[in-house]
Order: sequence, then structure tokens, then C-alpha cells
Amino acid sequence: MTTSRHDATGPYEPYSRDTTTPRPPWPFTGREDELDLVRASLSGVRRGLVVTGPAGRGKTRLVTEAVRGTDCARVTGTPRTRHLPFAAFAPLLPEPVTLHAALHHLSGVRTLLVDDAHLLDDSSAALLHQLAVHGRARLLVVVTDGEPVPPAVSRLWTGELLPRLALPPLSREATARLLSAGAGDTPEPLTANRLHRLCDGDLRLLRDLLDAVRDHGRLTRDAGTWAWRGPVPLTPAVRDRTAHLLERVHPEEREALDRLAFAEPLPLDPDDLDATVLERLESDGLIHVDDLPGDPGSARPGGAPTGVRLAHPLHGPVLRAAAGRLRARRLTRAAQDPAPALDAEAAELSRRIDRADVAAGPPPVGDRLVAEGAAVPAAHAALRARYARLRGELAEAAAWAREGLRTTPDDPSCRAELARADGTPDVCGDPYDAVRLGTPERAADRLTGVFAAHADALARADGPALARAAEELQRRGFLLFAAEAHAQAAAAHREPHAARTARTRAAALARRCGGARTPALAGLVLGELTTRQRQIVTLAASGLSNRQIAERLTLSVRTVGNHLHGAYTRLGTTTRTALPHLADLPRPQPA
Repeated sequence: MTTSRHDATGPYEPYSRDTTTPRPPWPFTGREDELDLVRASLSGVRRGLVVTGPAGRGKTRLVTEAVRGTDCARVTGTPRTRHLPFAAFAPLLPEPVTLHAALHHLSGVRTLLVDDAHLLDDSSAALLHQLAVHGRARLLVVVTDGEPVPPAVSRLWTGELLPRLALPPLSREATARLLSAGAGDTPEPLTANRLHRLCDGDLRLLRDLLDAVRDHGRLTRDAGTWAWRGPVPLTPAVRDRTAHLLERVHPEEREALDRLAFAEPLPLDPDDLDATVLERLESDGLIHVDDLPGDPGSARPGGAPTGVRLAHPLHGPVLRAAAGRLRARRLTRAAQDPAPALDAEAAELSRRIDRADVAAGPPPVGDRLVAEGAAVPAAHAALRARYARLRGELAEAAAWAREGLRTTPDDPSCRAELARADGTPDVCGDPYDAVRLGTPERAADRLTGVFAAHADALARADGPALARAAEELQRRGFLLFAAEAHAQAAAAHREPHAARTARTRAAALARRCGGARTPALAGLVLGELTTRQRQIVTLAASGLSNRQIAERLTLSVRTVGNHLHGAYTRLGTTTRTALPHLADLPRPQPA
């Protein structure tokens, strides 16, 4: 594949910035469910929780938010004091101290947060374990994955003394919300997706990259959104994450990786690359071999072969930067035309659409071209827009359609996809749109598979059948359609609990679709509330406390609390953090 003009000019500029004025921390967002779980572990009969995850995942920020405003003692393990007995607990203990005395001294601590517990000295680790066994304090313990952990600490969860929360990476939707909070405007969807892929859940790297592209003037802004096109800045964090590429690979492996950096994807069996080298690279997790038709255990049988590519999107920029001018020039000239790879990607996307299964993501050929600022053919952009729309990713669909229109301003397919992503009905009259609009009789005998099942269930007002159709639509990747089917099931169910469950699932899926605005989702939740409940829920969702709501509406705090409790029951939720997502559902608009 050819590279953009940024790559062909040689190594990227080094990254440096003035760090004398630190930027303020980003707002806490995207971890509402985990925050509720951590807070719940510190109340009732629970004894606490162990939070684990890779470095940069946001573990410390999560637990800090969980104990904010509470009476909590805090200790932290450090690498420099691992040889000193009770070093981590020194601020809380007298000197000298024995394990028994330390346990007795901390008996009055109500809540104890232990950060970086994998770095505890042996005595502190033993004390922590004894506190879990015999103490009365509620423990919140943070451990980084991939690091050596003292046995006394690991036994906290392996011995089932405390439950363990393995913190997952932020979703794409949550990452986009975090980027909006961090940069002040909404990130353009393809930029948000790119940053999400590059950082792979490392929030420190995410902040580092955003600072770098902003400092280098690579962000462009338009109508309240910002975008990033061009090379990846080689910040210290990027170099640290990819140091193994340059330090631990053999020369023949480095040659193969460099070839991929300038021309991925390569054919599976290129004549001038040793298959044994590729096997070693795959075993080390440095390359990915796409599934081939008929491969044993293939996750997508019949899929188009797209060859071999680098396993992580950060690797390409680093390898290209380290190649040197002459080597980069040679490899750029030898790079393949991207058209065959784009054609293979388009064929695979079309096959998935024809099979009514869009759950898996597409190969990243088109994404790389867009990220580097290269033009994407309008036909390919329109197909990517359609694929994103079917998955319920309407903002991404609109972004792909606009990419195609930059290349071919009058392309009818891109214009049609842009209109559909923005909510304009299909002028061709898609039969399934009739089902989504609530008139399944107009689509009778014109649909097949899960779409026909959805239409039939809606025509019969069969709540359980609609729920089954929604679950199948979700399994196949049609998240927006699944949200609509769950919303229709909520109206059709005769059993109140089933209706509440359907509403909750519809709201969760609608949130994953970026708050899509369709008739089936309009008024999904708030329509179940009384006028006063809707008023109070809307204010609570905006962030007002019960007391602030009471003052605004001239009510007592107890009355506000009672109305919220009743609303929680009808909304099928138990936490205030879910209200912004449930209360901010869209108003009626065309499908």
C-alpha cells in the first residue's frame, strides 16, 4: 500500500513540549457502571474489592472517585521501598512495629485504599492480607496487570477473600465522550475511532497523543468538531509502548515488519518473505494473519483473504520513523497500490451485509488511508458509511459519507448515505424501514430472516417474540435495530417487569448508538413517568442534587427523593448515574 506524503518525507519530527505548566486532569467519565460497583463494594456486607488492569487503564482515577468525600486512609506501594518492612504503611503506623501490632493499630480504620499493591514490601503485603482476613476495614486494592505481585496480595482474590474487578478498556463511545471533555469540542468519529485503536485502553497514552497533535497544530476544527489527519507524533509514551519493536527483533524479522509498515496488508505468502519469519512474528503477537476461506476454526468462514498486517496500529508509525530516509524511500517505492486491498475489504463488507451479520469490524485498510490524509474512493466510502449505519453508528456513517464527498462532491451513493445517517427517510422505500416506523404490514412477504421475524412479531404485538428478534439483531451487530425492537417489545409486553427490562435494554443500546433519534425510540422511557417525575428526573439527569431540585421546584428534599425512587422503579434502574442516559432519549424524528 502506498503511504501518505507525510510518510514519504522521512522520519517524523521528534516530539517535545513545555511541561512547566501541567494541563488540568480530564473530567471523570465513561466509568459510571464500574464506579457504582466500586462504591457498592464499600457498603453493606461487602468487605471491599481488588481492581486490576494494565497500566494506564484508569484504575487509580476510578478508585479515587469512588472514595471522594469519604473518610478513607490511603497507602501506595513504591519500587524504591520494597526492601523496607512496612514501608507502604509507614504514614499510618508507629515505629517500630510488628505485624500483630500493626494489625491492632489499624483496627479502627473504616476504609483503606491501597494503590499499586503489586509494589508492596513483603511485610506490608502480609499486613494487607491479615486485614482482609481479620480486620474490619473495607479494603480497596489496586494492582497492575503484568507485574510481579507478592503472594500475600494475589491471594486476596485467588483465595476469594475479596472479589476482583478486571477493569476493561473504555468502549469507543466512552472514549469519544472522554475526548470531548478533554478537548472542549466533539471529536469527528473517524478521529475518535483512530485514537481509540491507537491507545488500546491506555488513557495516559490517549492524553499524551491528544496533547501532541494539539501542540503540533494538527487538529482542525469545523462547526464544533475537531479532526486529526496525518502522522502519529512519536511522543515518549509512544516510544515506550513500542520499544520492543526496535530492541528485541532479529534483522530478518525487522525486514518483514518494515515491509508491512510501508505496505500492509501483504499477501499471505509473498515470494520474498520467509514463512518461518512470519510464523515467529505471529507467535510473538507482532503480526495478524486474517482468516482465509475454509481455515479450520476460522471465525468468519468464507471471508476474503486480506493477507498479513501489523498487530497494533502504533507499530507502523514507529517503524516508518526509524527506517531512515533512504530505507523509507526504497520501501515506499516498493509499496503496493492500495486499490486491491480496498477491493478485498469492500468485497468482505458486502459479503457480511448479504449474510445479515455486521457484528465484526472491517479490515483497517480504508481507516489507514483516511488517517494519513489520503483520498478514499467515493464508492468505498459509501460502502463503509452503509456498514456503519447498519451497525447503528450513525455519526461514523455520516463521517464516511463526507469523506467520499470530499473526493467526489456529487456522488449519489455518498449523498444518500449522508441523508440516511442524518435521519432523512430513504426515497427508495426500504421495506424494513416500515417495520422500524411501526407499520409492519407494509413490509409483508418482502423480508427474510431476522428482519421478517421482527416484522411478524411487531404485527402480532408479541412482546416475547420482539425481545427474541431484538436479541438476534444485537448478536448480528444491528445495534440500532435491536434498540428499536426492544423499545417496541416494551410497549407490547403485558408483564411489567419484562417491559421494564426491555426499556432498559433499549436505552443501553441507544446509548451505544450515540443517542440515535428514531420514532421507535422517541419517548421510550420518560413517557412511563408522571409529569412531576419527568420534571425531577430531567433535573437530576442534568446534575442537580436533590436539595437543588427541591429549591428550584419549591418542594421538600424528602418529596424529591420519593419521586426519584418511584421513577427508578419505573425506569428499571437503581442508580442516579444512569439517569442522563435514560432521560436524554431522543425526540421523534424520521428513521
